[in-house]
Amino acid sequence: MPEGERGDAESQPSEQSSSDLTGKRAEQRLDEGETHRTDESGSLTGERAEQRPDEAQATQGATKHSSGKLFVVGTPIGNLEDLSPRAARVLREVATVAAEDTRHTRGLLSHLGIHKKPLVSVESHQPEARLRGLVERMVSGEALALVTDAGMPGVSDPGGQLVRLARQAGVRVESVPGPSAVTTAVACSGLVEGPFRFVGFLPRKGSARRAALRRVFETEEPVVLFEAPSRAAATLAELASEQPERRGSVGRELTKLHEEFVDGTLAELALRESWRGELTLVLGAYARTASPAAGEAIDALIEERLAQGARAKELANELAELSGTSRRDLYQRILELSRRR
Repeated sequence: MPEGERGDAESQPSEQSSSDLTGKRAEQRLDEGETHRTDESGSLTGERAEQRPDEAQATQGATKHSSGKLFVVGTPIGNLEDLSPRAARVLREVATVAAEDTRHTRGLLSHLGIHKKPLVSVESHQPEARLRGLVERMVSGEALALVTDAGMPGVSDPGGQLVRLARQAGVRVESVPGPSAVTTAVACSGLVEGPFRFVGFLPRKGSARRAALRRVFETEEPVVLFEAPSRAAATLAELASEQPERRGSVGRELTKLHEEFVDGTLAELALRESWRGELTLVLGAYARTASPAAGEAIDALIEERLAQGARAKELANELAELSGTSRRDLYQRILELSRRR
């Protein structure tokens, strides 16, 4: 896949130092208790407390991107070595970094030796007026970087709204690709060879959760889900109750020291009672089949409900809830039987 590299991104000799990413502790990980500590002002403490020579220039604003841009920057999903040199350079040069969680991003910047970079929060349900203020700054010539806590912004992340508003205002949006838990889990699962569906986090409860699970069950292509460790066992149990023989792969602590992939049927995965670390679950392709007897029973119920005056769409929804069969397939079957009447 093209990386979107540009000529000016390859002409910065000062950014080739391996100390930005590796240094003396090449195995340094996020969330493993090994990141450098910062004081309340965000300044780095300890052996790397000296300010980098280029820091003064970086804090003066977008000197190299005066036309105004929004850089959508991928950040590590666990291993700090996965941050690209280009991403590190952009984070130094932009005037401001817009982040999902400014505290988390401050730690990443400190690791890079960037101590006084202005940060603004871009959270879920952010007032649009505040985001438009950021867009106005870019229209006026300022360069901003948009990051999320881990991975690419806009993927199960609120950053997409800022990207949309920036595009609407004519601001140039430039990609700085980076790690992704979605593609990492897919690549390491061995279950995906073609199209797949990404769901993200399921709703936590209620009708929204039931509807989301129903859509997962109706999808024959592989499905990718995110889940928190505290809810993983319950989610796997729900999935297994409907499709116990479907294959799955759980990626845990991706790229970190204790990375683990657990494979098996959903019934087998549901036997594990507790999980640690953020999880990415890949469900393999699943062809729904119904026995002849089940098909005949559904047809009989369709005929009965049509005779009672039921509408096709409402009947498809009703039967999908009862049988777990795809609403789309049921709707087509209802239309076929209606034409025969």
